[in-house]
Amino acid sequence: MSLTWTAWNNGKHHDSGAGYGLKVPIADRDHYFSRECESVTLELPTQSRYEAVTINVSKKSFWTPTCHELISKDVGVWFRRRGLAPWQSGHPPRFEIEVVGKRNFRVVNVAR
Repeated sequence: MSLTWTAWNNGKHHDSGAGYGLKVPIADRDHYFSRECESVTLELPTQSRYEAVTINVSKKSFWTPTCHELISKDVGVWFRRRGLAPWQSGHPPRFEIEVVGKRNFRVVNVAR
């Protein structure tokens, strides 16, 4: 089963990758994430393999109706390396996500 998540930015497109992440639809968050988990692993494709990034989900904001993003500087660096960020206002890239295991997700395609 694949999911579709959207790129997110806090409005400041830092070269360092800070302030970037993936907006997880609330239905996906409630189905695939647990409040008891401190972190999840997101696998990001590189030229020859996947790079695993650990992302904190134990923060209160992740569980609100408005701020359900997986935020990580590493995701921002990956966006920028691939030319996916910064993006035109209102047109963030979308990604096809595969559930690899409990607390483990993989970006398998840029859906645009």
